[in-house]
Amino acid sequence: MNKTTDTSPEKKYVRFDPLQRIQHIVFLISFSILGFTGLPQKFPLSPISIGFFNLFGGVEVVREIHHVSAIVMLIVSLLHVLEVLYRILVLRTPISMIPWITDIKHVYDDVMYYIGRRKHKAYYGRYSYAEKAEYLALIWGTVVMALTGFMMWNPISTVRFLPGEAIPAAKAAHGGEAILAVLAIILWHFYHVHVKHLNKSMFTGTLSREEMEHEHPAELAAIEAGQRDVKPIAPDVLRKRQMIYAPLALIILVAFGYGMYVFLGYETTSVTTLPTREDAQVFVPITPTPQPTATPAPANAALTWDEYAGPLFLQKCGACHGESALGGLNLSTYAGAVSNVIVPGDAEASKLVQIQSAGGHMGQLSEDELAKVIEWINNNAPEK
Repeated sequence: MNKTTDTSPEKKYVRFDPLQRIQHIVFLISFSILGFTGLPQKFPLSPISIGFFNLFGGVEVVREIHHVSAIVMLIVSLLHVLEVLYRILVLRTPISMIPWITDIKHVYDDVMYYIGRRKHKAYYGRYSYAEKAEYLALIWGTVVMALTGFMMWNPISTVRFLPGEAIPAAKAAHGGEAILAVLAIILWHFYHVHVKHLNKSMFTGTLSREEMEHEHPAELAAIEAGQRDVKPIAPDVLRKRQMIYAPLALIILVAFGYGMYVFLGYETTSVTTLPTREDAQVFVPITPTPQPTATPAPANAALTWDEYAGPLFLQKCGACHGESALGGLNLSTYAGAVSNVIVPGDAEASKLVQIQSAGGHMGQLSEDELAKVIEWINNNAPEK
């Protein structure tokens, strides 16, 4: 006996229930905020990122928003896991998001269609192979982002069990997966679902018959043949299944709650930034730098090393060219001076006179002092 069904174009087919649509919207919002706040942290020196940080009052605020959004995403992911388990264990809903052999045939049919060897695309059921792949990629991405995010959030705890290289590796994986996820949503999901076909079922919950014929013809055929009719579950059977589901859900909730407690409060190393310091001079001596305490040569001192030149060089040049011998030049001894910068009997050939005559030296001699040094050198620079 054939089953009669309403095949009018105005008929609506339920695709997503309110709980599924709420999960999608919350996940969409948290994912978008994570993208907007995470990518600037991956490229912090970009002018766009700097402007974004300034707009929100600094990177610390952006990081806090990013963390809150991550927590929201984890919570909605937990809700999705509990819902899927309820559908499988209690309602016994068929697992339609897992790839099957038929998906391989659908891929082949689509390839034949795209190269002109087939007149129509594959007849998809409730979910196409592309939607299944995207769903599995979402699960994989969420797990990777959660694990690597925890490692960066708690680096000290992480390196107690893993080598230190795990932290930069987690940072690289977190940032790379973020870029991949954002591009996949923009270039693949958003375009194919909401732009190319303008599929609004995740927001309205339903598809028209024309949309079902175009996107899910196999499911439409099964519905109209009565193969998707939901049989009521006997109350005692439902209660028995719920009793099995309840402790499992409780264990998951407790484990998640403890994990979130550890995730949020175990350590704060990576989320604490030192306050901005005031601009100040690098070195401000409390007292002036001590200078050599040599007694200046008396004006009437004899033009010898011991009575005039030695004391003068110690006073004017000793800070740099004393025992510290800056540049290898030591003017604290007669032998050091004569062997390096003084040519007895020839002041013009003496490097000391050449440097002092140019002016501007840190230990610059006065004109009178330089004249006496030149006279001393031309007199063969006597030591005593």
